[in-house]
Amino acid sequence: MKSSTGKYYQALDHIRAVAVFVVFIWHFNHFDEGQLAAPLVFPLSLFTEGHTGVAIFMVLSGYLFAKLLGNKKINYPVFLYNRGLRLLPLLLCVLLIIAAQAYMDGRLDAAFFIHLLKGFVLPTLPNGGWSITVEFHFYIILPVLLITAIKFPNLLVFSLIMFIGARVGFYALVGEVQSVSYWTIIGRIDQFLLGIIAFKLKDHIAGKKYLALPIAFFFLVFWFYFDTLGGFYNPEANATNKTLWIIIPTIEGVFYAFLIAWYDNCFRPSNGLISRFMAVVGKYSYSIYLLHFFFVFEISEFINTKIITLSNPYVVLMAALPSFLVILPISFISFKFIEAPFLRYRK
Repeated sequence: MKSSTGKYYQALDHIRAVAVFVVFIWHFNHFDEGQLAAPLVFPLSLFTEGHTGVAIFMVLSGYLFAKLLGNKKINYPVFLYNRGLRLLPLLLCVLLIIAAQAYMDGRLDAAFFIHLLKGFVLPTLPNGGWSITVEFHFYIILPVLLITAIKFPNLLVFSLIMFIGARVGFYALVGEVQSVSYWTIIGRIDQFLLGIIAFKLKDHIAGKKYLALPIAFFFLVFWFYFDTLGGFYNPEANATNKTLWIIIPTIEGVFYAFLIAWYDNCFRPSNGLISRFMAVVGKYSYSIYLLHFFFVFEISEFINTKIITLSNPYVVLMAALPSFLVILPISFISFKFIEAPFLRYRK
């Protein structure tokens, strides 16, 4: 996927592909509003707790905009205009489909529209749209963050500490922190910041190839541990799980920021089949992300009732792999006829 500057980074499309694949499998796993038995064999918690794919996208945003904008002077209105052209057409199309569904179900009333309008300010939009709202919250403060990264880089680390402290305070007052750590900029800001920091440290990270595998291993161990504590859906199952949400955005951010910076600076563009396939998935990842909600649960339910009972969690995971391929043609059509036409008007 080319940026508005005309530059293309195949490695970053690979990362988008991984992120959207993890999110897809996460939702496929929960077709019956239940969840897979936890924990599964290590390291499958990456999929059974696949909500972490959203964190990959958030870190990648911070990294990519630091990479594209860097020390350049930013025309901020044009930046917002370009981001709007990139994100809003498909998002609005998805919301129109949801409104049509609400009309068919007799739910299209004033309260429905008020809820949708609130979603452009609060992270409550359906079909993953809430994360687009969080992205726009990030865009609002992005110029300040980039200037800080250039002139006062140590303040980025201080900001990380400040937001962790804010989540500690929220936990002390409310008794839980998952709601803000996962769904809002208060938690996700760590991942945007760490993406920016990783780009600033990219030369140091690229020189430490030997750390990539150990860091990946230790994160997967942590994610497996988090899964055993109840994971995303059972924060009340263990007191440790509840408190871990204070730092889960930071832990995800540190891990993904390191690996994104490492992969981006060590990977060499390839015309190999796997590389090109992952690049295509990355190119269509936004369409996959927003549209798969309309199909993923029906696909898994169809498999469960017509082909094979998805009562074994390992069978569920295996069924998810070919099911992901079903979404690709739909995403291609979406990209070609909804996303791409607007991209021609970017400045």
